[in-house]
Amino acid sequence: MMRRALLLLAGLALTAAAVPPAAQPISRMSLPWWRARHEAKLAEKQRGPVDLVFLGDSITQNWEHAGPPAWSDYQPVWQRFYGDRHALNLGFKGDATSHLLWRLEHGEIDGIAPKAAVILIGANNLGHLHWSAPADIVGIEAVVDETQKRLPHTRILLLGVLPSERGPWVTRNAAEINQALATRYGRGAVPGVAYMDLGGIFVRRGVLDRTQFEDVSMQPPDPPLHP
Repeated sequence: MMRRALLLLAGLALTAAAVPPAAQPISRMSLPWWRARHEAKLAEKQRGPVDLVFLGDSITQNWEHAGPPAWSDYQPVWQRFYGDRHALNLGFKGDATSHLLWRLEHGEIDGIAPKAAVILIGANNLGHLHWSAPADIVGIEAVVDETQKRLPHTRILLLGVLPSERGPWVTRNAAEINQALATRYGRGAVPGVAYMDLGGIFVRRGVLDRTQFEDVSMQPPDPPLHP
């Protein structure tokens, strides 16, 4: 009996070790602003209705910005396209796939039934966390799976990791991630999930179009990351 228990524990440990951090829920509740935003979003969804939900990081959260300055005023576009669609913005600055997973498992999409969900996540996996493409692919798949589990009747639009100017390693890994996502989810391979890579919008003649990113307008400017 003891030997069987030890073998079972060893098997569980090996299974846990095989799951990369990118696919494990990790909390950021120690950050006051993050905890406050999480609690505020839980309250916001209760006021409903929610027909459209956006899941992501700062690129998604930025849709709430109203400026000034003018280059940081996203509200006119948001109101034009999503203002009357009962949309819920669940973008959190700095989140990786692991942090989004934690939020999904702690109520942010429970109790709602939106028609569609847009997922854009993975950019921060390639930032200071420096998680590799294979790990990030598993993390993004975990986010999709968790979303489908909690919103079984919601159509999901999964977006590829957007291009940025953060060095060859990031560019190479982002391309590997997007290629894998296209293979996994492209052409209706997974029912209820559509995949789209918008990267070409931000590239001109093979070079990143820096004018389409807000980071270059900051003082001092940052490398292009946020459209």
